Amino acid sequence: MEISLYQVDAFASSVFSGNPAAVCPLREWLPESLMQSMARENNLSETAFLVPEGDAYRIRWFTPEAEVDLCGHATLASAHVIFSFLDTGRTRVSFQSRSGPLRVSRSGDLLVMDFPSQPPRACEVPAGLLPALGAEARTVLCSEDYFVVFSDEEEILALKPDMNGLARLGLRGVIVTAPGKNIDFVSRFFAPGIGIPEDPVTGSAHCALVPYWAERLRKNDLHARQISRRGGELFCRDLGDRVEIAGRAALYMTGTIFVNG
Repeated sequence: MEISLYQVDAFASSVFSGNPAAVCPLREWLPESLMQSMARENNLSETAFLVPEGDAYRIRWFTPEAEVDLCGHATLASAHVIFSFLDTGRTRVSFQSRSGPLRVSRSGDLLVMDFPSQPPRACEVPAGLLPALGAEARTVLCSEDYFVVFSDEEEILALKPDMNGLARLGLRGVIVTAPGKNIDFVSRFFAPGIGIPEDPVTGSAHCALVPYWAERLRKNDLHARQISRRGGELFCRDLGDRVEIAGRAALYMTGTIFVNG
C-alpha cells in the first residue's frame, strides 16, 4: 500500500518555523491502529488523515501517542494541501471532525480557520500544576486545557516546566499566556501527556486564548505569537461562539509511505 504524505510548516511564512504537520489524504479510512503507527513513525506533534465526504472532507488527527478531538495547525496544513495540490481551484473547504464542522478559506496569503470558541472558565487548580511550571501565576482557568495567565512575556519565555509533572495533570495540556510587548498576547503550550512536550504553534489553544484576550483587551481583532523555539504568528478574530484563526503555511516535503500487508 502506498500513501501520499505532505509535510507542511503551519503558521509560518517559510520553512523551518511554525509547526510542522504531516497530511495523509486517503480514499477510505485505514485501521485506527495503523494510523496511530504512522503518526508515531512520523514523530511530529500531529498527523492529519483526510477522507473525502461529498464536497467536504472528514479529518482526524493523531499525535505520536493518541487521537485528539481538535487540532489547528494540522487543519491549516490540510487546507494548504487541498488548495495547492488536491483541488487547486478551491478557495474554501469544510472539514467534518470530532469537534464538529470546521471551515478554512483562503484570503490572500492567509488561510483563515473558523473554529468553535472555548472560553476558559474558573476551575479547581490541581496541586501539581504551578510546581510543575516552576512559577507563580496571576490566574489559573481551564477549557480543554489548563489555562495559566502570567504578567508579562519574559515570564513565559523563562518557563522550564517539569514535563513529568505536567503529564500527570489530567487534561489535554497546559496553555501559558501573557500580554505581549509588541503584540496583543503571547503563549506557549505543553502537552506531554499525549506525547507533545512543547507544541511549536497550537491553533486549537487559540479557541480559548481568543475569547479570553478579546474580553480582557476589549477588542475583537487580535495579533498573537506563540513563542516556542520555532515560533509562529496568528491573526485572530473573536466572533462570539466561533473564532477565526489565520496564518500562513509553507510546504516542506512531499513523499510516499509504504505499508506492507
